[in-house]
Amino acid sequence: MQQTIIINSEADTQQLAQRIAKSVSANQQTVLHLEGDLGAGKTTFSRYLLQALGHSGSVKSPTYTLVEPYEIGELAVYHFDLYRLADPEELEFMGMRDYLNDADLLLVEWPSQGQGFLPEPSLHIQLVHSSEATGRVATLTAHNSQGMHIIQTLQK
Repeated sequence: MQQTIIINSEADTQQLAQRIAKSVSANQQTVLHLEGDLGAGKTTFSRYLLQALGHSGSVKSPTYTLVEPYEIGELAVYHFDLYRLADPEELEFMGMRDYLNDADLLLVEWPSQGQGFLPEPSLHIQLVHSSEATGRVATLTAHNSQGMHIIQTLQK
């Protein structure tokens, strides 16, 4: 199942993140893979998603730390940015399995950098600059029943 959404503004990105946040819950792991060129809006989307889930502090890009953990009520969230990952095997050395066992939500930017060591996404979100200067196109692809549920929720 797939859905394409036109994003014309940062407010549209915020609204998409808020709508997806409604489908995330504790005790049911959701894995979101976020792909797109530099500046496509992956971290902006992640920030709005975390805020929609109830995080009130700042949201740092984990470009240098690779992962930023968040505890939001009962929800355990791990936000990964794998852009600087030199080898996917590094995920094994940094204890990726522990994150998988503890997380209710995994947000993974640049998932192709961790290929072979990441779980299959519930939802893959591809962000691409559109032909308009400020616009983007988000293509959401479900990979399991949780991803299909998210897309069906967005379609209502």
